[in-house]
Amino acid sequence: MRVINIGPDPSLAYRPNLDTTITKEKEEYRNFESGSLIDRVFNTYKLMHTNQTLDFVKQKHLEWTSFSHCEMGMMDAIMSLDKLVDESDPDVDFPNSFHAFQTAEGIRREHPDKDWFQLVGLIHDVGKIMALWDEPQWAVVGDTFPVGCKFQSSIVFRDSTFLENPDEQNPSYNSEYGIYKQNCGLDNVFMSWGHDEYLYRVMKFNKCSIPEEGLYMIRYHSFYPWHSHGDYMHLCVDKDRQMLPWVNEFNKFDLYTKTTELPDVEKLRPYYQSLIDKYCPGILKW
Repeated sequence: MRVINIGPDPSLAYRPNLDTTITKEKEEYRNFESGSLIDRVFNTYKLMHTNQTLDFVKQKHLEWTSFSHCEMGMMDAIMSLDKLVDESDPDVDFPNSFHAFQTAEGIRREHPDKDWFQLVGLIHDVGKIMALWDEPQWAVVGDTFPVGCKFQSSIVFRDSTFLENPDEQNPSYNSEYGIYKQNCGLDNVFMSWGHDEYLYRVMKFNKCSIPEEGLYMIRYHSFYPWHSHGDYMHLCVDKDRQMLPWVNEFNKFDLYTKTTELPDVEKLRPYYQSLIDKYCPGILKW
């Protein structure tokens, strides 16, 4: 796999004090068993796992990939997430815009030579803007999973939330491969509809120049059953397996930069606007 070197970070002057202490241990993240937010989280996943069927996903592709909902620049889209608190996230209860900058700054600390990677950290959740356009959060946020084949055991709340999903009882969809063939490739798999797939499609439609590794991070960063538990490997091809380390590298910043110490967004905006201008400039169609 190629390694992309973009060059040194040109804007150290914009960087805040990065000696932030992570106040949670790694094993404390993604606690789906207890905590103050667990009822909200469970209810979001229950609705998701009941309603995300193959037919539903195909309908959402038709609705959202016309890119006729809005036209705006990427920074405006990021800042609109000030209005969104992710109801599937057991770790945080603050607006998603802060998480965007936390993730980006975590990546910038360890990968100062990969500005495209930093930008992916900033924009990876922007697809959640659908929730501001009246899409229910259960069709926007949370972990993703393939539809059209067996729901694997590593999916969050697997045993208690799929009971009313009609695909669970459909023999055409509930086998190991379902509608797919062995090693068909993730490009050919219908994922549960959400912000990952939507933003990936927006990037492709607007011809943004983020490298393929970055597009994979965007498209599959919520696919925890695959990148964190090793499920669905029977659907993968070599390309998917080669991209998996990139998705896992991204995941550690997406997850472990979530702290209650919020970044100085106004101080950081000029630097990240320069990355937007480089990779996804101008007004985009959403």
